[in-house]
Amino acid sequence: MITLYDHPLSPYGQKVKIALREKGVPFETVSPGGLGAGGAAGAFIEANPRAEVPTLVDGEVRIFDSTVILEYLEDAYPTPPLLPASAADRARVRMIEEVMDTHFEPINWGLSELRWFKRAQGEQAQAIESAAARQTAGFFAWLERQLAGREWFNGVAFGWGDLAVVPFLNGSAGHGHRPPEGSRLADWLARANARPSVAETVAEIAAMPRTSGMTNVAELVEKGLFKREYRDHRLEWMIKSGGVEVVLKGLDRDNIRFSPDFH
Repeated sequence: MITLYDHPLSPYGQKVKIALREKGVPFETVSPGGLGAGGAAGAFIEANPRAEVPTLVDGEVRIFDSTVILEYLEDAYPTPPLLPASAADRARVRMIEEVMDTHFEPINWGLSELRWFKRAQGEQAQAIESAAARQTAGFFAWLERQLAGREWFNGVAFGWGDLAVVPFLNGSAGHGHRPPEGSRLADWLARANARPSVAETVAEIAAMPRTSGMTNVAELVEKGLFKREYRDHRLEWMIKSGGVEVVLKGLDRDNIRFSPDFH
């Protein structure tokens, strides 16, 4: 059986779980320890030297990066296919995935930095929040255009293009940013969330024990016991959205981290 190193809140992990469920491939999830403090070790770090979820283990095969995992699943478990049939449509949905992974994701991540981890307050927090709201609205408009003439981002049926979007829009909704009522995007999100593969994945978030919530995480960050990863696109977003002081303070207090060195 496939083992997936995962955390229910990871939108990248959610993408993979939705794909596995759409394909009917059995899997078990493991939540690796040490992620928050940057101290992951053991079989997990051997499978993924970047120390990130998701990481997939299929027998002797070990794969990291959600897009690479999706590519592997499409090759190893081709039925049902999740990519569209034509080369042009495959390129189109891969571009949508790239936008969501590297441009949209940092917005929700940055809002979590403010609201859960209390990285900024007062006027600075308000300025960053305003930037996030403006950017989210822009991406909603872009996504609306990608749906023009289509029922699904993938085309005539739910697939790769849809599972690449739904975790991030659900994350936005959790932060109070929903697609405009009556829009094609809002209708699409309701239909996507009704799919069993998506509904089951979302339910795993609600089933998380309260003790794994964010009740005292801001205090842990302040003490340097919890370190959030500032990889490329997240670092860029925080700086361009008015949070350069957040980054500098995090470096000074050693409560942010970057990808580990390979050994």
